[in-house]
This record gives sequence, structure tokens and C-alpha cells, in this order.
Amino acid sequence: MTQPLAPAFLPFLTGFLLSGALIIAIGAQNLFVLRQGLRREHVGPIVLFCGTADALLIGAGVGGLGAFLNALPQLATALALGGAGFLGWYGVQALRRMAATDAMVVDASAGTTLARALLATAGFTLLNPHVYLDTVLLMGAAGAAQPEAARPVFVAGAALASFLWFATLGYGARLLRPLFARPAAWRVLDAGVGLVMLTLAGSLVLRALNAPG
Repeated sequence: MTQPLAPAFLPFLTGFLLSGALIIAIGAQNLFVLRQGLRREHVGPIVLFCGTADALLIGAGVGGLGAFLNALPQLATALALGGAGFLGWYGVQALRRMAATDAMVVDASAGTTLARALLATAGFTLLNPHVYLDTVLLMGAAGAAQPEAARPVFVAGAALASFLWFATLGYGARLLRPLFARPAAWRVLDAGVGLVMLTLAGSLVLRALNAPG
């Protein structure tokens, strides 16, 4: 009985492991989810948005969107410049929060609305060229290499890894709440967020300037 399951399980495991390896990295989207998890602000909708977006992008990449985007380098340049502007703006905001005299605490009452949180999540997800490079192009190529019948299974494994990671990041952040009860910890986090965002923005600008054509 276990023999028929092995061929179906292999593409599922391949998608799960590849997606997990690509997504577990310090990046703009992960830092934003972590920060919202620490504040316990709209964690469920944010996790759902990130996981669903990844699943749709992976599915689109496997379905042929990756090859389409690869043939349009001008679109990649436009995405890089748009993403650089968004990340640069958010990085400056993080550094401004770090320098503010009224340092944020974990239970601050003035929070972000759901609409603004989801808009920021969409920005970190869709305006980041690395998302298209990893999620659409790389995952799409790996999934397209699977037999046609196994491609939905590959996408399911990859999507599960994404959902599990964002849920762990968002809901697991509460374990760090005792540390972030101190305003100084928030200043350190915002300093790190600001530097990462500005560094990523700079790298995207350089990529756009060095792009062929």
C-alpha cells in the first residue's frame, strides 16, 4: 500500500524543502511579519496574505509565468526601482521610529489599521523583485521540471512550507515579547529593520542600473 504513495510524496517533499530553503532568510517581508507578530497586530490576516500570495505566485510560475517574466527584462527593472522606493521609504520610517523619544512598547495602544497592515504586506510581497526571482522564476522552473501530473503536488508542498513559516514567524514572535518589553529592544529592532531595508533598496537600484538594455 505504501508503494503508490512514494511517487506522489516525492514532488510534494521537493516543493516543501525548496520553498522552505528559499523563504527562511532575513528579508523585508520576514522582518515585517516578525514586527507585527511582536505587536500582535493583525497577525492572522498577514500570515494568510503572505502564504496565499506565495501559493499563487508559485502556481503561476509553474504554469508558465516565470518563463514570461524572464523574457521581459524591462519589467524586472521597473519592479526593482519600484521596490527600491518602497523599501527605502519604510527603512527611513524605521530609523525615525528608532530616534523617537516616545519609544514604542509591546502593548502600545496606537496600532496600525488592518487596511494599512495589509497594504504594507502587499508592498513587501509584490514590490520585491526577489519574490519573483525566487518564488516565480526558480520555483516555477523547478515545478515545471516535474511531470505534469505531479506539478499540483509540488505546488501544494511549496505552499505548505510558506504557510508554516509565516505562521511560525508571526505567532512565534510572542515568545520574544519579554525581551521587547524594554523600549531599547525596539530601538535595536527598528535600527536593524531600517538598515536592512535601505541596504536592500540600494541593491535593487544597483541591479536596475546594471540591467542589460
